[in-house]
Amino acid sequence: MAALCKWPRNLAALAAALPGGGGPGRAPAPAPALEPAPEPLPETAAPATAALYVHWPYCRKRCSYCNFNTYVVPAVDESAVRACLVREARTLLCLGQVHSVTSVFFGGGTPSLASPGTVAAVLEAVAGAAHLPSGAEVTLEANPSSTSTLRLAGFRAAGVNRLSIGVQSLDDAELRMLGREHTAAEARKAVEAARELFPGRTSIDLLFGLPGQSQDAWTQRLEAALRLCDDHISLYQLTLERGTVLAAQVQRGALPASPQDLLADMYQAARTALVGAGFRHYEVSNFARKGALSTHNLSYWRGDQYIGVGPGAHGRFVLRGEGGCSREARVQTLEPVTWMQEVQSRGHGTRSRVVLSLLEQLEELLTLGLRTDEGITQERWGHFSPHLSLQAVFGEPGEAQALQQEGWLVLDSRGLRCTWAGLAVLDSLLPDLLWQLQRVLGAARRPPRGTLAEERAGGRDVRASPLPSRLDC
Repeated sequence: MAALCKWPRNLAALAAALPGGGGPGRAPAPAPALEPAPEPLPETAAPATAALYVHWPYCRKRCSYCNFNTYVVPAVDESAVRACLVREARTLLCLGQVHSVTSVFFGGGTPSLASPGTVAAVLEAVAGAAHLPSGAEVTLEANPSSTSTLRLAGFRAAGVNRLSIGVQSLDDAELRMLGREHTAAEARKAVEAARELFPGRTSIDLLFGLPGQSQDAWTQRLEAALRLCDDHISLYQLTLERGTVLAAQVQRGALPASPQDLLADMYQAARTALVGAGFRHYEVSNFARKGALSTHNLSYWRGDQYIGVGPGAHGRFVLRGEGGCSREARVQTLEPVTWMQEVQSRGHGTRSRVVLSLLEQLEELLTLGLRTDEGITQERWGHFSPHLSLQAVFGEPGEAQALQQEGWLVLDSRGLRCTWAGLAVLDSLLPDLLWQLQRVLGAARRPPRGTLAEERAGGRDVRASPLPSRLDC
């Protein structure tokens, strides 16, 4: 994440792990408050709903930029993995007493390497453990190298109704640098085949800010993508993660690092071009037209319950089946073999579970909700904090009011949200907003201060970095 200002480590990790689908990543560990904050209120007694994320951890090769929870192995015992995914899904849905599953997302890794039979088995288990509406969004992440028309038809027959294709670039040299298996021609063919089978429900991922990539080159890639795409595009700034091949190449000078000002210009140019092509910029990294927003990802950004199944997946839900009344953060065991052993012995592979305080839940809601153009509605905030309104926290003189006066934020009867300009500098707004929230709740821990106002006004790269999801590798 390329940002001059850092918000609490656990929130940065959560945001980095979520927006493409909500699978694995660095396990979010809620940071302790210096002072005790109010206890969270019990969740509503209404029938529980939740989104479901299913992680397929395997890839044929590791991309040069990837540091996600993925594994390259000589052979996969798919029947064993399938059985464990099915059992863990049933167990966690039962523990959450989930009445209805709002959406399902198969992420990875490369879930398009799984057989359609595995996808069908998981969906059958979900439908047997809870209500899965016939029109519920069921997304599968796919690589162009594993998306033949026959295979895609098999996934559609299994119950998938939306595809997210990891195109990343439409330039062969860039794809080789990224360590991708496919060529630009294969990416085009995959997207065209997907659009035939999933019209209006095919999304593509693109990366920008690649080492040595110019503004003109990015413009050409974006124009090519607009000629190819359906009604949803996700744009992610390339993040050079420690321990990856690409980061090492840049560090030793074999590849040039992208200047921060150039990254900001690329992002702004993409926003303008996509909106001009009829797309709604509905989240920092996501654009949709004709109403093709990702229902599953909106669950994360709106603070809904979600359950993570598979190695390294994480979730946020109430364990009603154990008598719980407060939301927990749960993370599944990372390593697939160990995870399978745990699922086989006790029904699930949960490695850690933490009950979230009211402050931690509101911090997550603020951090993720402000990534969307709708922001945090009064109704959504009230679900978590019925006795402390948005107005009470952010409407009084303080940091939030100053940000409103500077044109970065809006607080009104609808809720709290970023302006068009504010969405592009979200990372620089969050420290002030989190500080104000913590102060009001009596649990203040002031983040390190810079000259945020000058940085925002001066055009330095303090914008919201389009945080990577688990790009299918």
